Amino acid sequence: MNLPNYLTIGRICLTPLVVVFLISAESIHALVAAIIFAGAALTDWLDGMIARRRRQVTTLGKLLDPVADKLLVTSTLIVLLGQDVFPAWMVAAIVARELLVSGLRLAALERGVVIPARDLGKLKTWSQAIAAAVGGLAAADVWDTDVSTWALAVALVLTWVSGLDYARSAPRLLRSPAG
Repeated sequence: MNLPNYLTIGRICLTPLVVVFLISAESIHALVAAIIFAGAALTDWLDGMIARRRRQVTTLGKLLDPVADKLLVTSTLIVLLGQDVFPAWMVAAIVARELLVSGLRLAALERGVVIPARDLGKLKTWSQAIAAAVGGLAAADVWDTDVSTWALAVALVLTWVSGLDYARSAPRLLRSPAG
C-alpha cells in the first residue's frame, strides 16, 4: 500500500457520502454533494500523478483505480437520473459501456494481462466526472439541466469512442504475454 492507493480507496469511501447528500431533497445538500464529488474526482488525477512521479505504480493501483472511478461516477449518474437531471437512455448507455470494458479487463486478467488505462479512457473518465459534477450543480439549482444534459452528451460520445478503442485493441492485448 502506498499514498496513491490510499487516495484511490479514499475515492471509493467518498462515494456513499456523495450519494447520501444527493438523495436529499435539499438543494444545499446537492451542492455539498457536487463539491465532495469534485474533490473525490480530483483524487483520480492526484493519485496518478503521485504514482508516476514517485514510481509507485502498482498492479493493485492499476486494477483499483478504474473501479473507484466507475463506482464514483456511475453511482452519481444513477442518483442524478432519479432526480430527472439526466436522460435515462444516456446513463444506461454509459453504464453498458462501462460493464463491457470491465468484462474485457476481467477476460484479460484471467490471461494474466492487466489492461492499463488508455489516453481516451482517461479523457472519458474526466468528461464523465465533469458531467456528473455539472449534474450535481443542476440538482442544486445552480445550473439548468440542459447544461448537464449537454455535458453528459459529450461524455457519452467520448465513452463509446474510448470503448471502441479498447475493443479495437482487445485482440492484441489478450494475445500479449503477461506483464
